[in-house]
Amino acid sequence: MSKIEEIKNINKQIIIVDDGSIDKSFKKISNFNFESENLILKHEKNQGKGAAIITAKKYISGDIIIIQDADLEYDPHDYYKLIEPIIKKKTEVVYGSRVLGKKRYNADGFTSLFRIFGNHVMTIISNLFNNQKLTDAHTCYKVFTRNVFDQIHLFEKNFSFCPEITTKIANLKYSIIEIPISYRGRSYDEGKKIKLTDGLFALFTILKYKFFKNEHK
Repeated sequence: MSKIEEIKNINKQIIIVDDGSIDKSFKKISNFNFESENLILKHEKNQGKGAAIITAKKYISGDIIIIQDADLEYDPHDYYKLIEPIIKKKTEVVYGSRVLGKKRYNADGFTSLFRIFGNHVMTIISNLFNNQKLTDAHTCYKVFTRNVFDQIHLFEKNFSFCPEITTKIANLKYSIIEIPISYRGRSYDEGKKIKLTDGLFALFTILKYKFFKNEHK
């Protein structure tokens, strides 16, 4: 939390959702000395990343929304460059890309070649169905104006949040600007939960909201 509070010159509202953790993190964050406006929410049982975002969504008061995973694989110091295109009114949606600007997909930040390959394949599939040209569709750093985020009604409670919202942005005809970001991935032993089945669910989610669901709001 201290890394986020280090970010100055941004008026922040920090919404934290404890998704049924059992590692005493809720107690630790409750005792943290916040400088920014903040709200701490808790799920009694683990429901997933998407569920945490759905819970937080109704309490948002700011004009720009940034999704931040608690494991800090992503560096909050990238906030400045992530919000700049929105502030300059170049776009209403920004994604932080872990691979943009690199000559090739390499292991920098990623913990395995399997994850690099999987992310690459799923991004290609997402681009194909959504008519986009993203390099990293499943990045955590997704940034939206309040206008866009309020239009999207979220349903997916697990990691399928990512393909759901990317598909719905495409359905609503909003363009996405990508910005290169820092990234230090965790391994499975360190608690990374992404598995092969999540890729299959991601494909199903894209197809569902592209062809079989009308809920774009």
